[in-house]
Amino acid sequence: MKRRNFLRAAVVGAGVTAFGNRLSGAALAAPAQNGPSPYGALQAADANGIQLPAGFTSRVIARSGQKVASTGYTWHSAPDGGAVFADGSGWIYVSNSEITPGGGASAVKFDASGNITGAHRILANTRQNCAGGKTPWNTWLSCEETDLGFVYECQPNGPATAAVQRPAMGKFKHEAAAADPVRKVVYLTEDTSDGCFYRFVPATWGDLSAGTLQVLKAGTATSGSFTWANVPDPDGSPTATRNQVSGAKRFSGGEGLHYANDTAWFTTKGDNRVWQLNLTNSTYELAYDDSLVSPGSAPLTGVDNVTGTSSGDLYVAEDGGNMEICIITPDDIVAPFLRINGQSSSEICGPAFTPAGNRLYFSSQRGTSGSSSGGITYEVTGPFRS
Repeated sequence: MKRRNFLRAAVVGAGVTAFGNRLSGAALAAPAQNGPSPYGALQAADANGIQLPAGFTSRVIARSGQKVASTGYTWHSAPDGGAVFADGSGWIYVSNSEITPGGGASAVKFDASGNITGAHRILANTRQNCAGGKTPWNTWLSCEETDLGFVYECQPNGPATAAVQRPAMGKFKHEAAAADPVRKVVYLTEDTSDGCFYRFVPATWGDLSAGTLQVLKAGTATSGSFTWANVPDPDGSPTATRNQVSGAKRFSGGEGLHYANDTAWFTTKGDNRVWQLNLTNSTYELAYDDSLVSPGSAPLTGVDNVTGTSSGDLYVAEDGGNMEICIITPDDIVAPFLRINGQSSSEICGPAFTPAGNRLYFSSQRGTSGSSSGGITYEVTGPFRS
């Protein structure tokens, strides 16, 4: 069975255990390879400078330092990680701000037709808020990418004063978070060259105020089995959390993180890899490695934020590279989905789909200016696979 076919099977009710039963010890699948996109070739750039497959369109929904539509709310600088939340018949897109001082996160509200109806601040006065994650109880976990950084739990509907610091989830250079409702834990990546992969086990599921921080232990190979060990001092001082447990596996710059159906995928920018954790069998493997792609050059470099869809497709955004969001299909094919032209000094952040799966939101953190004050947040609409 291909790497993500089990996701597709799960959507049609076939369950997800077949994939787990195929793995025993070391992983079996080969990393994704070059191939044709299921959406076809990229077309000429549109008026926003974005190349998309036929049938897809883009629009700008917000620009840093400017009012969001007619809301009167000024969009934040350096938009980064994001997520979409259902909101009645409409939805809310939340986005972090990766600046210091200031940081925090904002949100844009949409009605059922996709019209912007409001915008507001949901977190303020924090530091370098990079990525994060959505919880099953519909809060946003905003992560500080700074030494001894915190995770903040935010309400998509705001206000910023409703956000709560979650020190039990550890103080380290946080990047992304992803909730696993089966094992009732939250996974966390760490953006340092010798970072670790963590999980937080809440004392009560749905309440992140108390619990146990654990770190993944494994060998140095790119596939095999793993275990979890408690981090003695989640406060991370004087000894960093990543240096407290012997045998903790090191990852080169942990970035984006996505969970679905007993599997977690996360990216490491230092070596341009996408890792896959099979949480049923406690095994890990490479889902993508740019040095193992053939034929030709790898389409995906500078791997960063990642999200997924019910079709089993992964969408991986580039920090640098040639400013693409690439798709990795359940058949282990990697190909560009979109490309932003004229913004080579930026990075793509915060890809997230609406509940219906027909709109994709993301940001170019520094836009055409190459400055954090020049961020642009986009929406792409079209015939996404379901």
